[in-house]
Amino acid sequence: MASGVQSPDRGAVLVVGSVTADVTTFSSRLPEPGETFLGDAFTLVLGGKGANQAVAAGRAGADARFVGCVGTDLFQDLVTSGLRDAGVDITHLRAVDDQTGIAHIRVDAAGENDIVMVPLANAHLSKEQIDTAFDDFAATSAVMLTQLEIPFTLTMHAIRRANERGLTVILDPAPAHELDDSIWPLIDLVVPNETEATLLTGIKVTDAASAETAGRWFLDRGVKRALITLAGAGSLLVEPDSTEFFEPHKVDVVDTTAAGDAFAGYLAAGLAEGADLRSAIERAGAAGALAVTKRGASPSLPEAAEVDAFRTSR
Repeated sequence: MASGVQSPDRGAVLVVGSVTADVTTFSSRLPEPGETFLGDAFTLVLGGKGANQAVAAGRAGADARFVGCVGTDLFQDLVTSGLRDAGVDITHLRAVDDQTGIAHIRVDAAGENDIVMVPLANAHLSKEQIDTAFDDFAATSAVMLTQLEIPFTLTMHAIRRANERGLTVILDPAPAHELDDSIWPLIDLVVPNETEATLLTGIKVTDAASAETAGRWFLDRGVKRALITLAGAGSLLVEPDSTEFFEPHKVDVVDTTAAGDAFAGYLAAGLAEGADLRSAIERAGAAGALAVTKRGASPSLPEAAEVDAFRTSR
């Protein structure tokens, strides 16, 4: 059973999660209900929190493996080629007789977005598929990273399997969903943003002090460590005997889509490669900052060389 968030030996990142085709429109503002409003640009790219995080881990330099489901439609090639081009192992990406998941994203001039995610093929992921992937990959994986865009019962199943196999378990609880209390002690590191932390804990997170209170809520339920991200205001690591604030990187925001995924993927990659937790958080913060400077989900996920150059320039 995993007891910390640093693996003694270099290993892979195993991501269990969602994959979508992201349909994104960009406009000066978002339309009012019932209004038609002319936009400025449009993109169609690989997305989904699970796939984005696998791509981020791969671009960070880790050996990334992805477990999920894609449809047998015109978006199948978009998804498979996007993951493969990032160096992600897609042995356990299963094609099912359904439409590929879709995320409809709208982005305004300030870079803020709203998203409607339709799971479709993602709903076909099964416990059997997850178990098969763990049979193949657990022995050579150091970290399991998962989210809540797949059925939450499957997220909990993946967490239990990863814990049994001794992997470090990272949960990005997005979109926020109530989980069974028995799952919290199996999580080594939970990484919610301020909105998700608020929804899960009932504690309004607005600053470092309230983030610490929310972090203690997770620790009180058995989570080993909580890392609350505060958008452009940095992040706070809450441990049993201490807290540590990580300063934000100041950048010009273009599109916040997938910034959290860049952060989570780089964080998992750092831990899988043997970095200490604080170094992994610092590098993840730089990756998340760079992600908001570009449009789109997967296209905004930075390469390792970009992140390292950005950190050096600070």
